[in-house]
Amino acid sequence: MFKINISDKSGKTYKIETESESLIGKSLHDKVLGEEIGPDFYGYEFEITGASDKAGFPSLEIVEGTGLKRVLLSYGKGMHKRPRKEGKKKRPNMKPKGLRLRKTVRGKVISSDIVQINLKVLKEGQKKLSEIFSKTEENKQG
Repeated sequence: MFKINISDKSGKTYKIETESESLIGKSLHDKVLGEEIGPDFYGYEFEITGASDKAGFPSLEIVEGTGLKRVLLSYGKGMHKRPRKEGKKKRPNMKPKGLRLRKTVRGKVISSDIVQINLKVLKEGQKKLSEIFSKTEENKQG
């Protein structure tokens, strides 16, 4: 089961859960047709912008395959922390210049270990996303 976050051009994000097996084997920055996610998304085209697994490790496009790998990262995707020796004290320069740490990340190919997938809308379908998701909210409440 995948938790999918769909972001549109206005910046709004819609969340759905799906059992769709068609996403397995795709990699980051691949294009996905809306029908592969669900029948409501007919005519849509999405791009996979990111993913993370059940332990919270992010997928990185520089790592091939589906497995875990320890990679040397500078600040950006997959690394946000200060080094341990900095401590909890607030310092004016939160990010020491040139700091790189070895972090565990997952490969760019989506597998059954992935839990969350982030998608970006490339092409809109007949129905607006707000219409599709307002119907699902009514079904949950009723």
